[in-house]
Amino acid sequence: MSNNKDSNQKNIVLEDEKDLVLDHDYDGIQELNHPLPGWWSGIWALSFIFCIPYFMYYVLMDGPTLRETYNKDMEKMQKIIEAEAANTANFDIEVYNKYVATDSAKELGHTVFVENCAACHLEDGGGDIGPNLTDDFWINIKEFKPENFYKFVVHGNEDMGMPAWGDILSKEDIMAVTAHVMNLHGTTPAKAKDPQGDKLKE
Repeated sequence: MSNNKDSNQKNIVLEDEKDLVLDHDYDGIQELNHPLPGWWSGIWALSFIFCIPYFMYYVLMDGPTLRETYNKDMEKMQKIIEAEAANTANFDIEVYNKYVATDSAKELGHTVFVENCAACHLEDGGGDIGPNLTDDFWINIKEFKPENFYKFVVHGNEDMGMPAWGDILSKEDIMAVTAHVMNLHGTTPAKAKDPQGDKLKE
């Protein structure tokens, strides 16, 4: 009974799809020729149409290569970086004083210092690989002025292992960490490093 039922079901299926059955079989297995979905065929046709002008423009004509496009994008990015660096390098004492007086700047200065400077100078500024930031003797700065500290953070000194943070930190970050470093001056870390450099001019 069940065999007859299965046979009837197969016959019904074949009857419904008899127009789709290909005229060959493999070991008794018949194959149906279902058409591709219309949306798929449409996308394929559009892709083929699109590839003709694409090939003509980028291969036969003067369309930019991937390398040329990459180089152009890198030039744009470099200009943006240079413009940002130029803006960061400009120091305005009024803007600085107004900004560093805020609580957010004080908190930011400590955060920036801990994340970027403490590895060399320790969190208390007493110095480790880098020099002591709390005493009156500095290697790269001669006068105790915020603009001097700010510009040194921006440009650094690669020969002394000090990165140029102007390409990495924002202007607000640098102003905040400048104020933080200046506030470390005169403090007394437990294990302060011996003085290095020349005495600061007030």
